[in-house]
Amino acid sequence: MSLENDIAKWDGKSAADIALVFESHRGDPEFASDLIRLIRKAELQTGATWLLKAWMEADNRCSARQCHRIYGMLDKLSAWEAKLHVLQCMPYMPVAKASKERVECFLRTTLSDSNKFVRAWTYNGWYLLAERFPEYKKEVEQFFEMAMRDEAASVKARIRNIRKAR
Repeated sequence: MSLENDIAKWDGKSAADIALVFESHRGDPEFASDLIRLIRKAELQTGATWLLKAWMEADNRCSARQCHRIYGMLDKLSAWEAKLHVLQCMPYMPVAKASKERVECFLRTTLSDSNKFVRAWTYNGWYLLAERFPEYKKEVEQFFEMAMRDEAASVKARIRNIRKAR
């Protein structure tokens, strides 16, 4: 069965089922390219981004062009899970100068997302952006200070982990 069909059949909940999709397709040489293409389809975003994240966590990397394509779709992500997965992929996807503005816009938007997990990983995204582009460092530190006063405990914990890793 095709990757697209397997993602479409996934119930959106079962980690075991999406892991089986990953195991079935991960060896395909076009796996990452196919996932990036499927992210454009709103109904497949959550599954495609989950699979992309699993693929990256298994020591695979997208090319610079693929990263640029993913960052070019940030404004098309609709499901909170898809946003979260892409934010969690950022440590594996360096932000090129050509993608900087799109990433910044996405991070500004997700900083006020209603989902606390998205917000928590947005702070991580800001940290990574500031590491690559130092002009953001002062602003990111201000974001962290405000979050440590106002955010949910899970978000504060993520920021503490970011600060420890420095």
